[in-house]
Formats: sequence, structure tokens, C-alpha cells
Amino acid sequence: MKFLLQHVSALFVLSLSMSVSLAQYPHHDIYGCEANPTGNPIGGGAGYADIPSTGDYVVGTVEELTEALSKAQAGEVVFIPDGVEIDLTGRSDLTIPGGVTLAGTRGRNGSEGARLYNTPPAYFTGIRTGGENIRVTGLRFDGGYPERTREVWRDCLFSINHRGAEIDNCEICNFSASAIAVGRYATHLHIHHNNLHHIQRDGLGYPVSANSSEVRVIANKFDYGRHHIASSGVPGVGYEFAWNWVGPNATSTQVDMHGGRDRSDGTDIAGDWMHVHHNTFLSPLRHIGIRGKPSQGAEIHNNWFTQPHGEASVYATGNTRVYNNVSGPDREPQPYPYRITALLEGNIPGTEPLEGVVRPPWLSD
Repeated sequence: MKFLLQHVSALFVLSLSMSVSLAQYPHHDIYGCEANPTGNPIGGGAGYADIPSTGDYVVGTVEELTEALSKAQAGEVVFIPDGVEIDLTGRSDLTIPGGVTLAGTRGRNGSEGARLYNTPPAYFTGIRTGGENIRVTGLRFDGGYPERTREVWRDCLFSINHRGAEIDNCEICNFSASAIAVGRYATHLHIHHNNLHHIQRDGLGYPVSANSSEVRVIANKFDYGRHHIASSGVPGVGYEFAWNWVGPNATSTQVDMHGGRDRSDGTDIAGDWMHVHHNTFLSPLRHIGIRGKPSQGAEIHNNWFTQPHGEASVYATGNTRVYNNVSGPDREPQPYPYRITALLEGNIPGTEPLEGVVRPPWLSD
């Protein structure tokens, strides 16, 4: 089942913008992730609805897994039962064919899900997509390295290079570089109802590295990460980050978009678009950092920030609108909606009040 959240905020490319009141935005009077309209628990696990019970191939060893993935066809399920542990140390040859589901039982009758793991310092280059519309669900992935120190290896769990991938109801932890690396052409990607933690190597530490357009990161739990979601910010990239619980133990800005200065390409472009809404942020560090100007704009609203309003919560250099958020333990309302217009002397974002809220052309209900 492909996860769709059209009633929250699906993206359509429209030819003209529409002026609307804030009351016309979905869930405009709800702040943070707790209301969670998805019908499944944030972070997945117990209570998750769509948990396979078997598959076309049932595997219990790395050899069986490798063979099943080499044979599986679109529409088939490679299933790993509860209690199985598979050592993937040093493997670099695992590919999920297009249309194939790799599944476990996380959340069913108390199951934690089968565990697939790596043992450092072996270099683990990840599980790759071999075609469109793959799904990974109900499993645990353990990279074996929960620390922050800069060791020589740079491991990555998933390398997603095809459109339509779905990763849901998984626990993913202890990878030094990245858990889910999204390539340039991997559009229409859904990452939802996962628990991602201890992905925090200094200088890297990306639970989600989103370098394509139309990446949806919905109803996940994040903690002990550096940038829970990050992007190179090249033209063409954009993501939605919504209904996520972001824990208190981040080591840096939790939601990140790089700009032209990071790439040294002579621009101030920080991707095409960002839509960050209905998240709960508990870290004492800055929550959102946009290191340039998204060409189509960034919309940040209905979040619950631990940090006070302003630069402590949101940093950008332009084309970013911040409105209808709350902050602190008492959920203090944002004093006024504002637009970040420029970067001033002292690296302080310049702002101006928003007169009403105008829906951007790329955003719809």
C-alpha cells in the first residue's frame, strides 16, 4: 500500500497562485505532531496497520536473502520473519528489484521486526534500488556505530535512485554517514512512520539525505542525529517534512537545506521548495536552517518549537515564510507572521511582516 497524505498536503504544480485566509489551510489550528491525522502511530511499531504476515520468498540467512532478491519480480514480497538476525557486514551487492517489497513484522503482536546489521569498521555501502516503486517495511536496520566521532568509514543504509520508493514502519539506527540517501532522480519518495536514531557522525550524520524533488517525510520519530533531514540544495530539489516528532538530542540544526555557498557554485540557491509543518521540535538547538534562498519558497507553519520564535528557531537568507507556529512549554503563539527577505550584517536574517497569508503556487491542500 503506497502511503498517500493527500488530505494533509500533497504537492501539485499549479499555473497560478491563490490568496487564502489562514483558516483555509488544513489543520490550521493544530500545532506540533501530536494530532497525527495519518491513522498510524508516529514512528510506527505497535498499532501500525499494514504489516505483512508472509511473502513469496521467506528468508532467514544472508544467502537466502541474496538469492530471493535476485529472483523476485514486481509485485512479489521478500519476507523476513520475526526473530531473524542477518549479518550484512561488508556487503555492497544487495539490490531490491523494481516493484518488490522487502518486509518484516515490526509492530505485529509485540514484534520488534527482524534485525539486519553491520559490524564496523567494515565498510557497508548499502541496499540499492534496482527499479521504481520498491518498498521496505517492518524491519530493523542497525549499522553498529552510534557515536559522533569521525572515523574512517562512511556507511549508508539505503541508496535510493529510482522514483516511487516507500520506506515505512522500520527502525533504523547507528549509521555514521546516512540512513536514507535519496539520489537526484528518485522522485515521489515516501518515508513515513519510521524510528530513526543515533545517526550522528560529526560532519555527516544524515538520517535522511534528500537530493531530489517530491520527497515526503511524514510521521517519523527522530533523535540522536546531526541533520535529521538535509539536502545539497541544488536546483530541482524539494521536500515536505510534516507530523514528525523530533527528539531533544540532536547535535546540530535538525531540518537543513544547503545553499550555493556550501556548494561554491556562485549562487544563493537553497533548493526549489520546502514545506515544514506540524512537527514537534524538542532540541535546544536551532530547529530549521536554510542556508540560502529556495527558488520557489519555503513555508514553515504550525510547528511546536522548543526554541523561542525568530532566528533561534528558523534561519534563512530569503524567500521563506514563517507563520502560525508556537514555542516553549506553554505553546506561546508566534507574535506575528513574517517573511525572511535577506541576510543582514552580523549574519542575522532580515524580516518583514506578512500581510495575510498567500498560498504559493506549488502548495495545495
